[in-house]
Amino acid sequence: MIVQNHEKQSSYSFPYTELDFETTVKRPNYRVDLRNARNEHWERFIDANQVKDWSQLRWQDIGKPYRVENMAEARKQWEREHEQAMPAHTAWQYFNRSFHEWFEKDVPSEMSEAGQALWRHMRKFQMREVKAALGDYVKLGIWNYAHRIQDGIWDPRGKRALFQGLDLKRPRILFLGAAEGYEAMQLHAMYPGGEVVLVDYDEYCRTHRFGDFPDTYPFLGTDPVTGQPRVWYKSQMNIYYLIDDIRNLDFGPEFDVVLSVGLLEHFPDALKPEVMEWHRKFLKPGGYVVMTTPRLHLKTKLFYKIMEDVMNHTYRELMDIRQMGLYVYENGFEILRHGTIKVHNGIVARVTPAH
Repeated sequence: MIVQNHEKQSSYSFPYTELDFETTVKRPNYRVDLRNARNEHWERFIDANQVKDWSQLRWQDIGKPYRVENMAEARKQWEREHEQAMPAHTAWQYFNRSFHEWFEKDVPSEMSEAGQALWRHMRKFQMREVKAALGDYVKLGIWNYAHRIQDGIWDPRGKRALFQGLDLKRPRILFLGAAEGYEAMQLHAMYPGGEVVLVDYDEYCRTHRFGDFPDTYPFLGTDPVTGQPRVWYKSQMNIYYLIDDIRNLDFGPEFDVVLSVGLLEHFPDALKPEVMEWHRKFLKPGGYVVMTTPRLHLKTKLFYKIMEDVMNHTYRELMDIRQMGLYVYENGFEILRHGTIKVHNGIVARVTPAH
């Protein structure tokens, strides 16, 4: 099923314009960041091109990715009740609903309420309630820091640094496992005039993760008429949402960009060649593959530990950029740009001519 983005531009008030360039503000549930509108300092936001020759890299030298083993209680409970491992599709559905709730939170208000609850229980020596309230407060604090203060989940300046300088005009963009579609919207703003196709096999992603994505969120991009920076909004973009399994897609090699964000790390090594083939088969000759994965870092490991009941419903690995890049390189891609941004690894690649 394909659903077009039929939202009417006139029905929304666009709160940010070019007059707001170089400003940033924390909203209750996310950060608005309109700094570096011309991408003049993109190199500050990506630690790029750390590997000089991918052909010289060996797995025995860099090791395999870190596997996140601690699972969400909701997954463990489902498996106890059904006496089987949770299927991948069900795990993805559980994750989407759990994760999306956090994007909807009024974080300062909920942190205040959690702090008050913690204090009430401490005064009454209700230790079980203290433990639960403290856990809630810590999770809110971690989320506030990662998403609202550091803007590490969306990371617009880091993502623009990764996407900078591609040879694209009016591109067709295919986003595999799209969820809310954030990165495709950022690409569409930077290289406007084309079309975005978002693909996910969970209908909730279309109705809620994408559907509830704030219409007032500003994406920094380019005016196709003047070539100057401008602000774009979701409802101004040419977006289609397709609900289907990636393996069932009947597209040919027709896209200028095939994009995935947090997809590769959900598959064990035996399946990674198939995942890379999904990127190859839909790509025009000379087109770009753009991929990110969560980076292996102490802060990231702690995040997935503390937020396990929110995040850990599916198989997941944390990689460093060398590990991610070697998977890409060994499966027939030429890596054009690679690097780390705030909490992600990022790669821009093309299909190696021999493939």
